[in-house]
Amino acid sequence: MSAFITLSRLSWATPDGRPLFSDIDLALGPERTGLVGRNGVGKSTLLRLIAGDLQPGSGSVSVRGRLGVMRQTVRADASEHVADLFGARDGLALLRRAGLGEASAAELAQADWTLETRIEAALAGLGLGIPSDTPLSGLSGGQRTRAALAALVFARPDFLLLDEPTNDLDREGRDAVAALLAGWRGGALVVSHDRALLEAMEAIVELTAAGVGRYGGGWSAYRARRELDLAAAEHDLVHAEKEVAAAARAAQQAAERKARKDSAGAREAARGDAPRILLGARRNRSEATGGVQARLAERRRTEAGTAAAAARERIEALRQLRVALAPTRLAANRRVVTATRVTAGYASDAPVLRDLSLEIVGPERVAVVGPNGAGKSTLLRLLTGALRPSAGEVGLHVPFALLDQRVSLLDPGATIRDNFRRLNPGEDENACRAALARFQFRTDAALQPVRCLSGGQMLRAGLACVLGGRTPPSLLMLDEPTNHLDIDSIEAVEGGLAAYDGALLVVSHDERFLEAIGIERHLALAEARG
Repeated sequence: MSAFITLSRLSWATPDGRPLFSDIDLALGPERTGLVGRNGVGKSTLLRLIAGDLQPGSGSVSVRGRLGVMRQTVRADASEHVADLFGARDGLALLRRAGLGEASAAELAQADWTLETRIEAALAGLGLGIPSDTPLSGLSGGQRTRAALAALVFARPDFLLLDEPTNDLDREGRDAVAALLAGWRGGALVVSHDRALLEAMEAIVELTAAGVGRYGGGWSAYRARRELDLAAAEHDLVHAEKEVAAAARAAQQAAERKARKDSAGAREAARGDAPRILLGARRNRSEATGGVQARLAERRRTEAGTAAAAARERIEALRQLRVALAPTRLAANRRVVTATRVTAGYASDAPVLRDLSLEIVGPERVAVVGPNGAGKSTLLRLLTGALRPSAGEVGLHVPFALLDQRVSLLDPGATIRDNFRRLNPGEDENACRAALARFQFRTDAALQPVRCLSGGQMLRAGLACVLGGRTPPSLLMLDEPTNHLDIDSIEAVEGGLAAYDGALLVVSHDERFLEAIGIERHLALAEARG
């Protein structure tokens, strides 16, 4: 396999001098490769280095062929149209002038008569039936993403660099991106937390602070290898802990032997049976031998302790979060939510939801699904009272909590610990620290200001503050909880929700996430029509 991209001893540090990664060696050829790693490890930075937007601190990047690069966010300038993504504004303007009979003979000779048809086909390939003169500002974030990806492929690059291409996409958009990549015959490096998309990759590259590891196959093959790594780390921990215990016993036995010899020497000296010079020599040898044994015992104990700590750290990184939560004691027949023939929206003449009815009873787990713009987030605002219906009735019959995409129930200027105490005023400091530790915020980690947390840490902190107390709410509502999270964070959230026995109402396009948290019913919303 010939490489399109070769990274040789590549290193990069942040502007304040903090090393992000170092000495990376990696070759990328004509295959689809998923790039995974925890938030903040440098995945997007690595793509920018390959694209030439950043210069390496050391090492080199070699690129053969043309790159097609798509960033996480597609900006919507007020003056730009879909045609601008394709670099086709002038070419399409020429075709329009030609159609009106206003083009010169020289212009007609340069016209690309198939341009508009090819652009329409590229957009249709990503599920977009929109004209090329559509303003970008009139598209949703998901539509802009799909249009940008269509333009990227339209340019026929040799290698694609895609940064979270399915973020903010509905089911149709995700399926379109997956289909495009499935038929792609060039090379592709895809940063993603979308496990369904990663399943279709031909290789997975994991980026960590220690470097990169490459795994053949898609997501399932990668996870299987991680499970083997976890089993090996657990085996290493058992062995290391046995070594720690053995080293401690050996040190104790050596100390006891030395004490017995010292005692015997003292008794012999007291009796005067041996010459003083002989007793001195024996004492010196004993002290020298004892010192060597003590140093050997200490070294063995240190090495065993270091191995045990390394194994624990590896297990912590590989094992999914599992927590024990206080029960909500929500009865199976208790009404949780009712909405009867509700109509609501932000403009009286253009409601987002029309004549909607919903009932959740007991600890049901319900997913709200539908295309972008169908009113999923609007429904959550309606149920929480942040938005009033223009018709119909809404009832929320149990204590609840809403974790939106910004986790806005947390005060960003306060620490995790202070947020927990504010939201759980009946809990003392010990209960607070124990609850936060269950969600992996131990000791000083609990004292981090919320504004300094990554997206995954913030959502986990929100779950800790909401679910970690003595009386968790009976209903938890989540709005796109997996957006912008790395996969380890997603799986940590799944672990927390798996331990929750209340009702769940979740807005998400991530089917794997919905399956992992035990969703029992789907409420499908249709896109609102004028």
